[in-house]
Order: sequence, then structure tokens, then C-alpha cells
Amino acid sequence: MNRNPEAHRATDRLTAYYWSGDALRSRGVSGAVLTETLDVPAPPARVLADWEREISARLCLEPGDVEQMPLARTQARWPGYGLCLRAMRDWTRALGLDGAVLAGADIALMACRGARYHHDAAQYGGAAFCNLFLSEDKGLDVLFPGTGRRIPLTRGTAMIFDTGQPHGVVLRGRDRFREADFASGQDLSQLFLTWELPIEAASVARVLGIAFDVDIPASQRLDEEQVRLNGARVAIDPESGRWLAAA
Repeated sequence: MNRNPEAHRATDRLTAYYWSGDALRSRGVSGAVLTETLDVPAPPARVLADWEREISARLCLEPGDVEQMPLARTQARWPGYGLCLRAMRDWTRALGLDGAVLAGADIALMACRGARYHHDAAQYGGAAFCNLFLSEDKGLDVLFPGTGRRIPLTRGTAMIFDTGQPHGVVLRGRDRFREADFASGQDLSQLFLTWELPIEAASVARVLGIAFDVDIPASQRLDEEQVRLNGARVAIDPESGRWLAAA
């Protein structure tokens, strides 16, 4: 029996299968997380009030929920919004990303009240996520359980990561997601901008270290996007972030 967990982990092989045009394509899953804390302006009081009304009246965010917010109102009411875009543009260029990649990517404003552990490659396997957090530090971290990487969330936290990499938002110092940690009456919502960067863009694949066509036979046999660990389809335990056999 191999008693060295690091050596055992090194033998694990994560593969994402995603739609590329009309065919499924296989690729490796990157464990890299590119992150920086950027200097971005604080949202004004009227924008914060608008976000709070939207969260409480329409979204009714429950612990673990991640939901889309109206972006147009924020763009219209926040003069500093453009500075956020500029900061992300400058940072991604400094990383070596082609400027057209961010400019051409879909952008959304999201809100979460913590986040259960999950991966997004069953829907966004052809993308990497690029996020910019807009809320102040509320004692929450993004935790990537596969690598143990923990990133404190504060205004200006920016990150790029593979959609196939498990992640969650938990209280600082905790490893598990627990609904009780996000009880009502606490201000634990986080707002962030997110872009979907095409994983096949050469600069995105390069900075994340993505290898393509790693399992051509399986990609020709399968009929939906998914992630496989050592050849077996897997899902994520939402509380611990561990891989489980898919139902």
C-alpha cells in the first residue's frame, strides 16, 4: 500500500471532456490558480444599496447559492466600474494573456453567500473563469480542495482558474462548507464580476498549462461534457470538496 498521499495524488489524472464545435474534445485539468489583489474603487453607497435590495428581495440568497445579478444597473450607477475593467485588462495582459481574450469574453455580475464545493466543467468545460471580487473582506476564502490553495476574498481579489478544478467559498479557517456558518442576519454575501475565457485561446492554455486531446478514444465515445478521474466519471461532495463517483 502506498502510504505517501502526495505520491498517490501525483498518479491521479483529471480529464475534462468539453464541446469544441460539434465534437467533444478532451483536455487536462489545470491545478493552477493565477491571483492578485488589484487596486479597484469601492462601490458607492447607492450601488451597495441596490445590490442589497436585489439580493434580499429577488434572489433571496440561501447559504451556498451563487446567482447572477443585473449588470446594466451597476454599469449605469457606478462611475468607477470602468476602472475595474481597466485593472483587469492590465493584470491579464501582464500575465501574458492576449488583450482580445478578455475583451471578447462574456461578462456577468454574480452574488454568492458562500459556495458549496463544485466544479463547473459539466457546463463550462471549454472555459476558464476570470473573477474580480468587489466586496470588502468579510472573513471568507475561496478554497481549492484539490490543491489546498486558499485565497482570502477582499475588494480587488482577482483570479483565473480552470472550471474543472473543484472550489468553494468557506469561512476563513474552515475546510468544510457548512450552511450553519452562513446563518441569516450576517452580512456574508460577496459580489464579483466573472468572465468566461476560452480555454482553447493559445494564451489562456499557455498560462494555465492545459494539454489537449489527452484521451481521444473517450472523447469520441462520450456524448456530454464531464470530468473523469483516472478514467471514471466523478462528482464533488458539496461539503468536503472530495471527488465522488458520479451517480
